[in-house]
Amino acid sequence: MARRRPPVVALAGSPDEAEARFYEALQTGDLERLMALWVDDDDAVCVHPGGARLVGTTAIRAGFEAIFASGGIPVRPEQVRRITLADAALHHLVERVEVPGEQGPQTAWVVASNLYVRTDMGWRIAAHHASPGMPHDLPAVGDEAPSTLH
Repeated sequence: MARRRPPVVALAGSPDEAEARFYEALQTGDLERLMALWVDDDDAVCVHPGGARLVGTTAIRAGFEAIFASGGIPVRPEQVRRITLADAALHHLVERVEVPGEQGPQTAWVVASNLYVRTDMGWRIAAHHASPGMPHDLPAVGDEAPSTLH
């Protein structure tokens, strides 16, 4: 089976620019734009809240294709923290997702980590890991998280 190549997009000049494009593609449900942001690597990984680990761009594409069958995701990144090295950047953040409900829109919270790597094609996402979150678990920007692990 021939490997599907994402369309060529303008170079993302920074991890922040790649992240902005990633969330724009999620919001609009644009699968081609979204997949063009991923590294072309069999070790790319994506974990959706409560979902299985999707390894490789073929599995990642199939996962987002199923999600986008209902349209884009009304998600906004908040409280972004960054760890940046020469050729990699880890962003950990909170995603605010507006979900339609019987009594009107409800807010769902997701805690996410996005790993970006510098490639010949600019900055690309290599990993997205998201877990359900709760508003009371999320420190305000500038607050220190508890020092206890697990």
